[in-house]
Amino acid sequence: MHKIFEIITEIVGWIQIVLSPTLLGIGFSLGIYYYFPNQNGMILGITISVIGFIIGLIWATKKFKTTGTIHFLSRIIATPELDNLEKTENGKTESGKNKNSH
Repeated sequence: MHKIFEIITEIVGWIQIVLSPTLLGIGFSLGIYYYFPNQNGMILGITISVIGFIIGLIWATKKFKTTGTIHFLSRIIATPELDNLEKTENGKTESGKNKNSH
């Protein structure tokens, strides 16, 4: 049962990684088609969308085979530099002000 859950989460992570460059490509494609609403704009837009999809497939498959998609996504989502923003030496924040002074 544990292995099935792990496979399902890896597949969901793989889909999320594929969607990122795909949606970016679609966004660029819509922008191009907005400024060039003709057949050439449509062809260029579709080409950019397909390139984004292919890049997403390659990237997701590479991460799936190496570190795992969930590990990769958790490293992207985690922001360790923001965790310690309020806690520095001498009770001061990164901006140099005391936490208690407003």
